[in-house]
Amino acid sequence: MFENLTDRLSQTLRHVTGKAKLTEENIKDTLREVRMALLEADVALPVVKEFVAKVKDRAVGTEVSKSLTPGQAFVKIVRAELEELMGAANEDLSLGVVPPAVVLMAGLQGAGKTTTVGKLARFLKERKKKSVLVVSADIYRPAAIKQLETLAAEVGVTFFPSDSSQKPVEIALAAIREAKLKYIDVVLVDTAGRLAIDADMMAEIQAVHAAIKPAETLFVVDAMTGQDAANTAKAFGEALPLTGVVLTKVDGDARGGAALSVRQITGKPIKFLGMGEKSDALEPFHPDRIASRILGMGDVLSLIEQAEQTLDREKAEKLTKKLKKGKGFDLEDFRDQLQQMKNMGGLGGLMDKLPSIGGVNLSQMGNAQGAAEKQFKQMEAIINSMTPVERRNPDIISGSRKRRIAMGSGTQVQDIGRLIKQHKQMQKMMKKVSGKGGMAKMMRGMGGMFPGGGGMPKF
Repeated sequence: MFENLTDRLSQTLRHVTGKAKLTEENIKDTLREVRMALLEADVALPVVKEFVAKVKDRAVGTEVSKSLTPGQAFVKIVRAELEELMGAANEDLSLGVVPPAVVLMAGLQGAGKTTTVGKLARFLKERKKKSVLVVSADIYRPAAIKQLETLAAEVGVTFFPSDSSQKPVEIALAAIREAKLKYIDVVLVDTAGRLAIDADMMAEIQAVHAAIKPAETLFVVDAMTGQDAANTAKAFGEALPLTGVVLTKVDGDARGGAALSVRQITGKPIKFLGMGEKSDALEPFHPDRIASRILGMGDVLSLIEQAEQTLDREKAEKLTKKLKKGKGFDLEDFRDQLQQMKNMGGLGGLMDKLPSIGGVNLSQMGNAQGAAEKQFKQMEAIINSMTPVERRNPDIISGSRKRRIAMGSGTQVQDIGRLIKQHKQMQKMMKKVSGKGGMAKMMRGMGGMFPGGGGMPKF
């Protein structure tokens, strides 16, 4: 997300010149470029106009401190205004009501509403430690009810059955009664989507809202529809008292216009971002972190949170103890590391949250990312085709063994040789980690892998 906008802004903001002060003259061209970058990102025109005007007002006449260059001072202002545009801070769900807290989900057909209900159920269960019941009031699409039942089983929450012969209001009220009997904390009510906003749809969802009086009414919208997402959310907001927005399919949106337009146009906060198909691919929306991502500064806090949730601590501790005892880093350990990385969203998921390095163009790195992901899959296939003995002692892998492994993994003999060579390099690095001042030594050892002494691996 935001790749194109990040590239444009990074190039533009690098060219801010001036001496001790930011003036209208020395930021004029930069502001024009910022305006163009936002429009190309499909940010709504009124939002762009207001944003650029605010940046200009704050920047003109600003004294540049000795510790900052004019460019850095301007970036600081742009970042502050981006945060303001998207909301000052993350707005959590308001679930502090007498249980069960009811969350009503609304949205157009195809926005990923039912999938989002499953993701939100998992988020509330795992991160908020809440018991959750999910129910579908979509009587027009039996497949939606079945889909929600499957998702509920997958994430381990209670599913309340419903069918197309019932009325949406009756379904929702019956689910809430069931939740009260079972002392369940949160009820997520999925509703029917439509291809467009129409009077019947609005009347139906308004009736459900009036009957169940939800603590939260979330509008689920596809980020890839750009500024139309903001306009659709506004239309829904005029019919329903929305409390927030969930942007889905954000991982497929390289422009990011919806994220920058929704709050300004609707007055409603974005509460979550849907980052993929998996049930854990839902992130709370943090305006400050997103502003950092847009400006190529990365989002290390989200990366740390993701690591805490997905990394297998037991395996990590086991590996650390093994290395401290002087035992080698074998191919089974190497495979574990590849799998841990995959659990964190692969290389693309990691790079999205890492700062851009030395002016590296992120969109141009897309092909390199794809090639690297493909290479990692190939590595895993090769290691899986080895015997346990070969994984623990790669030195025994002779020519005939290489041919057998290549046939088993659908690769070439030279691919096996390359993997063994890469593993040996990793082994050397791991030895440095296990010694005194390990991490610093490892970073120095990795220097050759990175352009300009730091940054992303060369592939």
